[in-house]
Amino acid sequence: MTIWILAIVALVLSAVLCQLLIPFAWRTNLLDEPCNRKQHNGSVPLVGGIAIFLTTLILVPFAVPMSMDVRLFLTAAGFMVFIGVLDDRFDLNVGLRFTAQMLAAAVVVFGAGAQISQLGNLVGLGVVELGWFSMPFTLLAMVAAMNAYNMIDGMDGLLGSLALIAFAGIAVLAALNHQYLPLMAAMIISGALVPFLIRNMGIRNRLIRKIFMGDAGSMFIGFTVVWCLIILTHPQILIDGSINSTNGLTAVRPVAVLWIIAIPLMDMIAIMIRRMMKGQSPFKPDREHLHHIFMRAGFTQRQALLIISMMALLLAAVGITLELLQAPELLVLTLYISVFAVYLGMLKNIWRIVSFIRQKRDVEAAQHESP
Repeated sequence: MTIWILAIVALVLSAVLCQLLIPFAWRTNLLDEPCNRKQHNGSVPLVGGIAIFLTTLILVPFAVPMSMDVRLFLTAAGFMVFIGVLDDRFDLNVGLRFTAQMLAAAVVVFGAGAQISQLGNLVGLGVVELGWFSMPFTLLAMVAAMNAYNMIDGMDGLLGSLALIAFAGIAVLAALNHQYLPLMAAMIISGALVPFLIRNMGIRNRLIRKIFMGDAGSMFIGFTVVWCLIILTHPQILIDGSINSTNGLTAVRPVAVLWIIAIPLMDMIAIMIRRMMKGQSPFKPDREHLHHIFMRAGFTQRQALLIISMMALLLAAVGITLELLQAPELLVLTLYISVFAVYLGMLKNIWRIVSFIRQKRDVEAAQHESP
């Protein structure tokens, strides 16, 4: 099965599953209700993530060899989706959710051996080996990714768009490095995301019901993204199905993959820093994420979505380009930290920036309305 046929099959299957799961959501009260932080209209089924996971579960056995590593990944992902569904339905406490995330990550880290064992030649003095710290470091990375995508899910189309960009980036890097497993996984999920995005964006058609991803979906997306990125940094199965034995050399340098998830990762770190500086829990929900700031500046949801998606696409393209050019890893890291520093600086002065943008937009609107 070619990758494009696989993506189309995933798209169709996901569309069917989305439709079939909507009545299930209403029967089980798996719905997102409006509140002070959620300003959508009416109850919305939380089935997008379940549909994407089931599509992945059904198609992966047809696309890749079912090794123990793949089986363990699907098992851990299924457990994470199950916990996410419970969280969507019963609003689990942070501690329980964090424990479940650690358990799911431990299955692939300890069981499948999916570990970030080294960080590359970051400082120009040789490869930075993690040694015994590789397992806890990988656990934290997987949990961080799950929470990063969970936190960014606050506006129609945003999580789906950022996920699609991430998996597109993974597919490009996997194809360039002849890595079969992450390529197939990325294409399946990319195809499955399209029907969700159509519904999530709120197409005005009575036959197309709006749905949300839910915590089940956001955690599955984060879990799968970081799993694919870990595989990309290790020799794996080639596109033709043979085994890539390169004496432990990494296929993609670890620092390059940071650019694939730049926006969710930077937003999560920045918002947690701001909360802790205020003496609040880093997991406390609020309306101070990047998309909220754009909307307070006067942009519409669609405009904010377009701007943030273009930012994510640009950063992913930068990372892929730097990897293709084999730019020194110290340079790649320095550029990434510089972008993050600019991001933090903008957030620190965000209300001045928002005020300036609002004034400018008001002046332009007044000029447009004047005869």
